[in-house]
Formats: sequence, C-alpha cells, structure tokens
Amino acid sequence: MTIPSDEVTGPWWDGTRQARLLLQRCTACGGLQHYPRALCTACGSMDLGFTESSGRGVVDSFTFVHRSADPAVAVPYVVARVRLDEGPILLTNLVGDGEWACGRRVRVAWRPLADGRRLPVFEKE
Repeated sequence: MTIPSDEVTGPWWDGTRQARLLLQRCTACGGLQHYPRALCTACGSMDLGFTESSGRGVVDSFTFVHRSADPAVAVPYVVARVRLDEGPILLTNLVGDGEWACGRRVRVAWRPLADGRRLPVFEKE
C-alpha cells in the first residue's frame, strides 16, 4: 500500500522518518491540529507550521477488529482514538499485549513502512 504525500502533508511524513510526531500549529491563533490541512480548523488561517508532540496521550475509545478488509493484515488488531496531551486526536492502532481501557495512558511507537516513512501507533505508557 502506498500512502501519498503532498505539499500539505509532506513535512509531517518527513518527520515520521525521524520518529518525530508532528502537529500543525497555526501561527495566527496558536491552535494545534492533526491531521495536516491547508487551513487552520480554529480560525481559517493558511499560516501554518509544525511543532513536535510529546507523543503521549490517553485512549478515548477503541475497538478490536477481528475481520480485516485486507487479507494481508493480521487480525485481531486494535483501532483507537488517542487524545494527545497537547489536545489533538489521532485515529490509530494500539499495539502490545494486555488489557486496553478508555483512560489508559499511552505513548507513541512506530510501524515502519517500506519507503522509510513510519506510521504512529500507540503502546501502554
């Protein structure tokens, strides 16, 4: 699977190559957002940059997937909403063994992609 990169998402993907979880920051209002967009979701400004996240957060919601749409993806796996300490929410995977629960503290881990980029996934803190 190839995940495209463009002028908006390129800096974010470049950060993943160094295992850096970046958030977009609006220089007009200071708002943080994820995923990268052309406009600030708080004020509509196009004056956006990137800042590094702590990579820590809390599980808001999660579910176990037992039937994958892609036969190459092993099941079961966990899809979750993680609210970063900085505020933005990521839709991601939870990795590692053990019990999962809403409110559990997590930290970013990285799943390598064939082209050198990485996907952020989360593990227990």
